Amino acid sequence: MTTLIHPTAVIHPRAELHPTVQVGAYAVIGERVKVGAGTVIGHHAVLDGLTEIGARNQIFPGAAIGLEPQDRKYDGSLSLVTIGDDNTIREYVTINRATHHGEATVIGNSNLLMSYVHIAHNCVIEDQTTIASSTVMGGHVWVESKATIGGASAIHQFVHIGRLSMIGGMNRIVHDVPPYLLVEGNPARVRTLNQVGLKRAGLVDDSHTFQILKKAFRLLYRSGIPFTDALDQLDLLPDNEYLNHLRQFLRLSLSPGRRGLIPGKRRGEG
Repeated sequence: MTTLIHPTAVIHPRAELHPTVQVGAYAVIGERVKVGAGTVIGHHAVLDGLTEIGARNQIFPGAAIGLEPQDRKYDGSLSLVTIGDDNTIREYVTINRATHHGEATVIGNSNLLMSYVHIAHNCVIEDQTTIASSTVMGGHVWVESKATIGGASAIHQFVHIGRLSMIGGMNRIVHDVPPYLLVEGNPARVRTLNQVGLKRAGLVDDSHTFQILKKAFRLLYRSGIPFTDALDQLDLLPDNEYLNHLRQFLRLSLSPGRRGLIPGKRRGEG
């Protein structure tokens, strides 16, 4: 184990590191940290608090994971950060633990968090997302699997971002982003289906699912009928796993206490 840990690293004797973990120069690892097999921790990275990290993660220099939440409500309670397997966490990413006792900030598997990304308290990042450099998230943001967020975007607290959606760079996102759609502009608007993301997921243009999602998009954002009426008409489309997820997401976003949905492109907007 000592051959994989730089002699200048500061590791608490009660930290639990798998023997195959590598730790770079001047990294600091706290008492309650657990790190799984094959994870590489870069120089000057800081891992603290009740933090559990899975296998084969790449944590680059200067990342800070598991530090106290930036929340005035935090009272010193024992809260968590949990990180799955095969994530790439680039330079100076910050991932804060949750606010209240027993709560967690959660990162799933195979995510790419580029440099200077900030993941605030109680956020949930599912699997295979791509979050570009300098994106910042408020607390309680939920990002579903395979979503892509462009660089320098700011995500308001409690926003829900649907799977296989894409947000353009330098966007201010204050409402929920539905699955499978592309959002961009100033102000941010739903523009079209995230066709590139859907194709990368294996949904080619002539597939049954792609055509259903295309019809759903046109009904919701191009038909001109009231959004709630269009949502009801989605029930008339052929039953489909992807469509069911879209319907559930939209109805949940419109429920009381939620952020609501990001609007579609208005007439005359580019």
